[in-house]
Amino acid sequence: MTSVPLTKYGAELLKEELHQLKTKERRIVIDAIAEARSHGDLSENAEYDAAKERQAFVEGRIAELEGKLSTAQIIDPTTLDAEGRVVFAATVDLEDLESGDKVSYQIVGVDEADIKLNKVSVTSPIARALIGKSAGDVVEVQAPAGPREYEILEVRYV
Repeated sequence: MTSVPLTKYGAELLKEELHQLKTKERRIVIDAIAEARSHGDLSENAEYDAAKERQAFVEGRIAELEGKLSTAQIIDPTTLDAEGRVVFAATVDLEDLESGDKVSYQIVGVDEADIKLNKVSVTSPIARALIGKSAGDVVEVQAPAGPREYEILEVRYV
């Protein structure tokens, strides 16, 4: 089985979600099923069907999270020493050479990606273009609106 890269923070988020599902959501679903059963005939009971669907979702998500965490390769960016190169979990400060806009992205696992928090998936076009590069390098990224060029200003491991 292939290992799934996760930052230390991302692994903690998945563990919290797993704990929430196991300790709270399961109980809520069990109570909803019991309540629906108390209403009698299950063959035409929409509440029961909905509760069973929710139970299937919760149990599926628990299995998915347990699988990901069991195969996770957890990486703490503060312990990295990649000699200034862009690697998984690194935070990269970029300048768009066309517009002059500056932005910072952290390269994270697929489950952690959130563009609003400037966290991009390691599988994204920008991350793939940045991996292995260093400060001062210029990279071309194939964006939906066409190719963009960025200069790497700084690579941090925070």
